[in-house]
Amino acid sequence: MAEWIAVVDDDAMNLRTAGMILSKNGMRVTAFKSGQLLLDYVSQGNRPDLILLDVMMPEMDGFETIVKIRDLEKTMGGEEIPVIFLTANDDESAETKGLSLGAMDFIKKPFVPDVLVMRVRHTIELVCLQRDLESEVIKKTRENEELSIQVVLAIADAIDAKDTYTNGHSRRVAKYSRDIAARLGYTEQQQSDIYMMGLLHDVGKIGVPDAVINKPAKLTDEEFELIKSHPERGARILENIKAMPQLATGAMWHHEKYNGTGYPDGLAGTDIPIEARIIAVADAYDAMSSRRSYRDALPQDVVRSEIERGRGTQFDPAIADIMIRMIEEDDGYAMREH
Repeated sequence: MAEWIAVVDDDAMNLRTAGMILSKNGMRVTAFKSGQLLLDYVSQGNRPDLILLDVMMPEMDGFETIVKIRDLEKTMGGEEIPVIFLTANDDESAETKGLSLGAMDFIKKPFVPDVLVMRVRHTIELVCLQRDLESEVIKKTRENEELSIQVVLAIADAIDAKDTYTNGHSRRVAKYSRDIAARLGYTEQQQSDIYMMGLLHDVGKIGVPDAVINKPAKLTDEEFELIKSHPERGARILENIKAMPQLATGAMWHHEKYNGTGYPDGLAGTDIPIEARIIAVADAYDAMSSRRSYRDALPQDVVRSEIERGRGTQFDPAIADIMIRMIEEDDGYAMREH
């Protein structure tokens, strides 16, 4: 079934342009010239898959509109309709406000057709994945009050399948993270929790094009920004899974560095959640001990020296030390991709 997009903009030309671009790509489009018309439409029980909402509009701007949409949804029940804001400005405060009100993304005007289509489709994919995950969690929680490991493993494998060269990456990162947690004295439940976080740490890559993930050449700045967006995308997918809200922690901050030079928030030291610091070491270890599109797996001694070199800068020193001990105990270099 074609995706159904509601476009709200007081500029008739913008409505026509967005409608033409989306329709040509097989989407169903319903256009509105004001936020009030959209509210009236939704109040009648109509639920598009996604709303493209202009920020600057007379009488009722986009921010007021999304607040009223969310209030309406609470009274009517049902899931929230995802919203992407449309803007011609580069106002960071407006973007921050929009995201805090629950918007999924911002798209700049004038529209770049490929960007518009890609972001609309990726947002719908992300929301569908989140809903599928939450639905499965609710189902399993009702049965035994715990997340289904089989479902999470399947999702992790689906994420890894996007990258030709990282088959099993999420499972290995999850295992290494659990092993580190065990050596830190974590309880069985805490080890299980971090295993889940490791399995889903890269879930945000579902919104990154395969061509970018598998590109053997150096990424452009724009492509690298797409890659760097995956922690926040992953956190948005996972944060609303009420049965295990901590899942979002690993996804959000596993690319932070101990010295504060990582992303997305530039956290440093113990400001980075301990689970994310563990996953960061496990993730880096697996990246080095696995084949990549641009190289084979690195020799074990090189991997060990890189972990040592990153101790205190990229990695939490205590966690790096545990990984170094795990490497030293691995005489046959079995702890790697096979």
